[in-house]
Amino acid sequence: MSRVERALNIADIRRLARRRLPRAIFEVIEGGAGDEITLAANRADFDAIRLLPRSLQDVSQVDLTTTVVGQKMSMPVLLAPCSFGRMCNPEAERAVARAASTFGAGYIMPGGASESVEDVAAASSGPLWYQIYLSPDDAVNDDLLARVEASGFQALVVSVDTPMKPYRERDMRNGINLPLAITPRLMMAGVSRPRWSKDFVFGNMASGFSLTAARKAYYNFESAMSMLRAVTLDDVARLRERWRGPLIVKGLLSDDKIRELVDLGVDAVSVSNHGGRNLDGVSSAVAALPRVVDAAAGGLEVLVDGGIRRGVDVLRALALGATACLIGRPYMYGLAAGGQAGVERVLELMRNELHVAMAFTGSTAVDTIDRGILADRPTADITTLTAQLEDERISA
Repeated sequence: MSRVERALNIADIRRLARRRLPRAIFEVIEGGAGDEITLAANRADFDAIRLLPRSLQDVSQVDLTTTVVGQKMSMPVLLAPCSFGRMCNPEAERAVARAASTFGAGYIMPGGASESVEDVAAASSGPLWYQIYLSPDDAVNDDLLARVEASGFQALVVSVDTPMKPYRERDMRNGINLPLAITPRLMMAGVSRPRWSKDFVFGNMASGFSLTAARKAYYNFESAMSMLRAVTLDDVARLRERWRGPLIVKGLLSDDKIRELVDLGVDAVSVSNHGGRNLDGVSSAVAALPRVVDAAAGGLEVLVDGGIRRGVDVLRALALGATACLIGRPYMYGLAAGGQAGVERVLELMRNELHVAMAFTGSTAVDTIDRGILADRPTADITTLTAQLEDERISA
C-alpha cells in the first residue's frame, strides 16, 4: 500500500505534498494574499458551524449522486480551476481530468492550465467544464471559446473576481515572479527536492531537458495574468449569447448582482474569494453563502469554494443552500503527493466522509440536506459566530 493510499484525511495528503515539493513551490499553492486573514477565515468559519445528528432513521442507503446545472455527478464535489498543476506533477491537468472521470466528479479546467484544452478533453470521460479569464480582445476570446466548444467541454465558468494581478507576499519572498526566471533561489529550492526537480524539468518531455519546457508550468498562467481586466455585466451578457451550454459566474461574495445575473440567463454562481488569494480582509466564502442563496431564490444554482477540507464541510455548505462545492488546494496536494492516484485518494476521502456525515444527520440523499441539520446557532452571520468562539477560547 502506498503512502497516498494510507492517508486518512486531507491533512495527511498535505503533509506528503509538503515533503515532495520545494518550499517555494509548496507556498505558491498554500499561500494567500496580504496577511492571509481571509485565507484563515475560510477554514475557521467552516469549523464554527455545528451540526445536529438525527437518529431513529433508516440510513442503510445513502445516495450521494446529484445534478449540477443539469449534469449528473457522483457527488456534490467538483475540482476547482487551479493553475500550476505542472509544478505538482508532470501530467498536470490530464492527471486531474482522469482522476475526476474515475469518480464521475466534475472538473473545471483552469484558464491558466499548462496543457491544451484538446489534450485535457481527450483525457476526460466525465463532467468537464472550462474556466475563462476574459482577454481585452474579443477575437481572442471567441477563438478560445471555439476551441473549448469543439473539444466537448460541457459548461463555461467565467471568473469575475480578478481585475488585476493579486499581491501575494509569499511568492515575492520566495522569488516566484512572472515571467518565470530560473533564479539562484529557485535553483536552490530545486536542489532541496531532487526528485521533484527531475520530474519538473524532464517529466513528460520526449525530447529531454529543456528550460523552455520547464517554464510550461507558468506560461499559460502568465499569459492569462498579463491580460487581466474587470468583467462587467455586459461581458457576461455577451458570453451568454456566445456560449450555448451552462454558464457559471465564479467569484461573488455579495448578493447585489444576483437578480441581474438571473435575468441574463446565468445558470449558476460560485460564492468565492479565490481561496483567499486575491483581496485580503474580505468575508469567507461560507459566511457569504446564505445571503447569496437567499437572493438567488432558486433562480440559479449556488456553488461555493474556499476552505473545504473534509466531506463534513461539503455537508455544511449544502445545509446552507449550496448545490455543490468546489475544492482546490486538497486535490493540488493530492496531485503533488501522488499524481492521478493522489487526486483519486482525495476524492475518495471526500466521498467517504460525506457519506458518513450524511448518515449521521439522517440525510439519505443530497436533496434532503437542509438547514434543519444545523444546530441552533445563527447561520446567517458565521463570521460573528467565529469571533464569539475565539473570545471564548481566549477567556478560557
